[in-house]
Amino acid sequence: MMKKLGWIIWGVAISSITTPLMASPTSSSSVGETGVDVLRLHAAPYNLIGRKIAIGQVEIGRPGFFGLDKAVSWRPAIAIERVFYRDQPAVVDTDVDSHAGMVAGVMVSRDKTLPGVAPGARLYSSAVGSPENSGQAEECVSSQYIAQQNGGDVRAINFSFGESLQRDGREGAILDGNALLTQCIDWSSRNHDVLYVIAGNQGDGGIPIPTDHYNGMTTAFSTRRNGVFTKVDFPNISAQPDGIGRRLIRKEINAGERRSINLVAPGGKVSVYELDGKISEVSGTSFAAPHITASVAVLQEFGDRQLKSKQPNWSLDSRRHQVMKAVLLNSADKIKDNGDGLYLGMSRTILGKDNSTWLDSDAYKEPKIPLDIQMGMGHLNVFRGYQQFSPGQWSPTGAVPPIGWDYRSVDDSSVQDYVLEKPLKAGSFVSLTLAWDRVVELEDANSNKMYDIGEKFRDRGLNNLDLYLIPVDEKDSDKSVCASVSEVDSVEHIFCPVKKGGRYKIRVEYRDKVNEESQSYGLAWWTVSER
Repeated sequence: MMKKLGWIIWGVAISSITTPLMASPTSSSSVGETGVDVLRLHAAPYNLIGRKIAIGQVEIGRPGFFGLDKAVSWRPAIAIERVFYRDQPAVVDTDVDSHAGMVAGVMVSRDKTLPGVAPGARLYSSAVGSPENSGQAEECVSSQYIAQQNGGDVRAINFSFGESLQRDGREGAILDGNALLTQCIDWSSRNHDVLYVIAGNQGDGGIPIPTDHYNGMTTAFSTRRNGVFTKVDFPNISAQPDGIGRRLIRKEINAGERRSINLVAPGGKVSVYELDGKISEVSGTSFAAPHITASVAVLQEFGDRQLKSKQPNWSLDSRRHQVMKAVLLNSADKIKDNGDGLYLGMSRTILGKDNSTWLDSDAYKEPKIPLDIQMGMGHLNVFRGYQQFSPGQWSPTGAVPPIGWDYRSVDDSSVQDYVLEKPLKAGSFVSLTLAWDRVVELEDANSNKMYDIGEKFRDRGLNNLDLYLIPVDEKDSDKSVCASVSEVDSVEHIFCPVKKGGRYKIRVEYRDKVNEESQSYGLAWWTVSER
């Protein structure tokens, strides 16, 4: 007998449950080869499970905590480091929520049947509390508090909930990045150096805030086709505002030309544990986001391992949220490789709701648009993220390898050129991603360097950076063979074919200053060189 249950959070149906269900940690699970492909990193020779890496979770409720809550009377596989109510220790048997527990399980489950993406990570979780008694201010307090855990070293924070525009206090509120919670997320990203991963809205007009942030990542969710997570699922808010859904969708996409979705991850019929230990099947962006959040822990364990053993081309910049953002985005799957490596070894072709591919998108064809409206830059692939991250950091002061990343700054009206050490192969694709932050400042009334309820933030805007692939001997950016020149986004992305083999360089250009003279950024590149 099958039992089906749906629940609503602030007006948006975000998941469904079907019980019972049998599951196993096979390559067909959401963490396996047909999902985010992290299981192979759990095994030898990699042995990466997110050990000692702190990640966070903020939701209306919290997971049950063994030894504290009666609801968790069995010894769970989901080991939480600490649980809180906003910025205080959690109260026994209060705010325990099945949804929060399921999301936590996707991240840190240690069960052999249903392992999480990062079963060795330290998860800190805060419950905001009932929407009747909380709002964006309390959500900001909770986020700030989680970001300060583990001695202030939390690498990523998961948001599998959101706020309604109807509850926003601004007159004529729109998704322009200036809701209190959205500004808080962007401020905390810079202030605490943490990557926020936000569950995207799902077509019902209910929880779009803070999907209009700049400095984190917003996710859509995929469902299986022929056993593989390849298709953006129907409920995602990932379409142009026209037709029947015009009025509704306009409330769910960013104001102006800026796109919302950064990355796709599994969220259709994902297997998780309920509070009572039963295995259930759930759907929604709520369950896509934790796949991304926990993948940060897996990669960061590798990065810290490299730092500890003092490997060359590694520095503390590997912990920067801009670097993690660029690495995860640049390594995303778009088009399945034919086996010749020309499509950078990608494992699957991602399909939009209309079965379009990334090569059909305006993001592929138009240099001013870095993100596809449905799939962002593609589908999360943690093993490819490892391949992108593991070559290490490379400076523009010397030639750089075919795959790598960097964290650096560029001055106003200046450029940073990265000369690729080897000629690129004709017919191969190049993937380049640049990520930087909007500047949001806290109006700190009591000068305690923390957000307190009643305080506000000030948006100082986004500097404009551009990204180019240029023949090595050319000096003019206009002579580029590929470019990403958005005027509104905090990312630039190039995915283009190399028509003519030869030597090239990657250029980061500071085009227009809005706030500070020097702009820091994360850059990741993946190319195919002549053998």
